[in-house]
Amino acid sequence: MNQSMLAEPRTFAPPLDLYGPISADLEEVERILARVLKSRYPQVAPAVDHIRHYRGKRLRPVLVLLTARACGKLAPAHHVLGAVVEMIHTATLVHDDVLDGASVRRHVPTVNALWGNQTSVLLGDYLFTHAFHLASTLDDVRACRLIGSATNRVCEGEMCQGLERGNLDLTEATYYDVIDGKTAELLACCCQLGALYSGASADAVQALTRYGRFVGMAFQIADDLLDLVGEEQATGKSLGTDVEQQKMTLPLIRVLQHGPKPLADRVRQILNAPGNHKREALRPCLAEGDGLDYARRKAEDFAGRARKELACLAPSPCRAILEAVTDRVVHRSN
Repeated sequence: MNQSMLAEPRTFAPPLDLYGPISADLEEVERILARVLKSRYPQVAPAVDHIRHYRGKRLRPVLVLLTARACGKLAPAHHVLGAVVEMIHTATLVHDDVLDGASVRRHVPTVNALWGNQTSVLLGDYLFTHAFHLASTLDDVRACRLIGSATNRVCEGEMCQGLERGNLDLTEATYYDVIDGKTAELLACCCQLGALYSGASADAVQALTRYGRFVGMAFQIADDLLDLVGEEQATGKSLGTDVEQQKMTLPLIRVLQHGPKPLADRVRQILNAPGNHKREALRPCLAEGDGLDYARRKAEDFAGRARKELACLAPSPCRAILEAVTDRVVHRSN
């Protein structure tokens, strides 16, 4: 196994330094989330409150805020938009845990593990509806239009991945199209909103939208690697769910399509076998083939393409952080 995929980058600043320029803005996003996500029903409140444990890197609101400041102007609308995209992202996590049958996320039980699938689906819906209602308070149709379009694409990507389960002949091109929808689209939207609501030029908005998309592609490829070779203690979530459900990711696609035939046949046999230990059985095959290294290189390639898009920005601490983000999303252990 190539350990560089899981190593922390040496040049990446600690979180406090990383978010320093936007720490007050992130606190405002948190205040908005706390105010909006309250239920008057005592039966519902514990489930709604539980999603605070899903709080992670806050990558989506961070991109909204960093992009805005890097463009030169951060407005109150950006705080609202940061809360909106975080609610949409959290909704997808709640629904994903149902689809994957996951029992742990961020080191705590998932909503479905505690309250069942029905409550989880409804809680995800609750988050979606609150997100769109909050976006509508801006009295600006641009936000609702862009967020609605992005959310449609996210749902399409998720459905496409689910419908391709068991297709061991999935192509690399189709895989990229799926992750572009399920992950990269929302990150692109975050950067687009940050730039647009800061009054950036049309060219800068387009460049930063591409930046977000490439970051999203790199992020998802790295996430798929972690699902295969990561450690649950480090990631804080259930791993191996994609393999168990025969969702093809880039390392597997590479080995199946370009690995030696005996190796590819062995991988197919493992994927088609009954049982819940496919991830462990696949590790020697992934180490023998170049699936892991190939996927890592592709993630780094997308990260490099993202960095080039930042040329539209003047040098600043926030631009430097956006550059560092491209490294962080690839070289991580959670």
